[in-house]
Amino acid sequence: MRVPLSWLREYVDLPATETGRDVQAKLIEVGLEVETVEQLGTGLKGPLVVGKVLTIEELEGFKKPIRFCTVDVGTANGTGEPQEIVCGARNFAVGDKVVVVLPGAVLPGDFAIAARKTYGKTSHGMICSGDELGMGDDGSGGIIVLPPEHEVGTDAIELLELVDEVLDIAVTPDRGYALSMRGVARETAIAYGLPLRDPALLDVPAPNSFGYPVQIGDPLGCDRFTARTVTGLRPEARSPIWLKRRLQKAGMRPISLTVDVANYVMLELGQPLHTYDRSRIQGTIGVRRAEQGEKFTTLDGVQRVLDAEDLVITDERGPIGLAGVMGGANTEIADHDAEGGTTDVVIEAAHFDALSVARHARRHKLGSEAAKRYERGVDPQATSAAAQRTVDLLVLLAGGTAETGVTEIIAPTAPRTITMPADHPDQVAGVTYGRETVVRRLQQVGCDVYGQDDLTVTVPSWRPDLAEPNDLAEEVIRLEGYENLPSTLPKPPRGPRPHRAGSDCTAASGARWPAPDTWRR
Repeated sequence: MRVPLSWLREYVDLPATETGRDVQAKLIEVGLEVETVEQLGTGLKGPLVVGKVLTIEELEGFKKPIRFCTVDVGTANGTGEPQEIVCGARNFAVGDKVVVVLPGAVLPGDFAIAARKTYGKTSHGMICSGDELGMGDDGSGGIIVLPPEHEVGTDAIELLELVDEVLDIAVTPDRGYALSMRGVARETAIAYGLPLRDPALLDVPAPNSFGYPVQIGDPLGCDRFTARTVTGLRPEARSPIWLKRRLQKAGMRPISLTVDVANYVMLELGQPLHTYDRSRIQGTIGVRRAEQGEKFTTLDGVQRVLDAEDLVITDERGPIGLAGVMGGANTEIADHDAEGGTTDVVIEAAHFDALSVARHARRHKLGSEAAKRYERGVDPQATSAAAQRTVDLLVLLAGGTAETGVTEIIAPTAPRTITMPADHPDQVAGVTYGRETVVRRLQQVGCDVYGQDDLTVTVPSWRPDLAEPNDLAEEVIRLEGYENLPSTLPKPPRGPRPHRAGSDCTAASGARWPAPDTWRR
């Protein structure tokens, strides 16, 4: 899990002086494996600004297409005159807003920018791609073309959030909650003793009978399913820069607004989502086991032959998704085409059985970010909040309208409780923590704790790994600090008395052994 420090600060008010290295040390103390801290924008120096392409001249006589451009960069060049730049990219046009680096600047990799003569012209700077700025793949395959509302001369270093620190956390199978900003933020808040702004605390409308119809045929495979509908989306709407940059820093490639929003909410809350083009769904959405040999084409264009153990999402035609792994090509969102793009979507936020998802993901050799989370354990109570967050972002960014219908199907389950002696962590660690410390630490990870000498602990929904008293003891011990455990040598068990020279070779049991000179050589 890649965690941008700038994003993490939204949920925890870390001291302004804290660096990524400082946070790394704190998270390691509480048991998270933070492998590296990547420094984004190291050595980057401006001027790097927003420019507007004024003219493009195609230069002839070269082996590859070359363009001589003039670009308005405002007063960033000190003169206010158009900047002359030679560029080989072709994915921009006159009038487009682009990112321009001017002479005197330094790009990542210690690449100094200066005016230079090339292709018979003098190029005073560069029009930049995402790779040249260390942004990674933005899906455009060329020059960054910015939305038209950004003003000429704006500082692009700040606009594109090019300077940041990213913590790379190796999430172990029992710590699935750490595959989300919400989970890492909770651990950070505990480590620093600071309040957490939980992004899942949203106002969510109550379920009603007006939502999209859903029928669960396998409640063991899917114990919770939330469906919401948003209509009137602008197909031409694109993901804003801040959304794209957060996805990129987290290691995901921006694709389209609807897909980007679903991925963003998954990263934020840890709840995988899927969005369907409502016009392509026929009838009731269902969840069931596949029929042996049933065929289904996933979003990657591959036809899958299903097994009877596969858990699938269906409509009246058959499968439209492999639960928790990948959707189907027959209900794919099409929002790149302003003429015939998707305008109405159905949002799925469901909780699937971890073992079922793990098995069919491996059976079909389909690894996905969603499957990675489901098989480690997803918070079943986060579905409605994740669906609401997705609705809110689509309404905000694509001008959609949230329908009043809310579908929520829940298989009744009792809260998980564990009974534990209050001094059990003391006995495990060989340290006297005391009841007050044990209760406080368990409450910090989200448990409800009752009792005095014997504690009744209700485990939070996002911690499926907490199943017995030793799991709770581990939580107390790690938060109190493994480094604070005393180092003691184990005491060997009492054994037979040592043999003395000249003895009669009597064994500990009293049996007499033959004298050494009678042993067979």
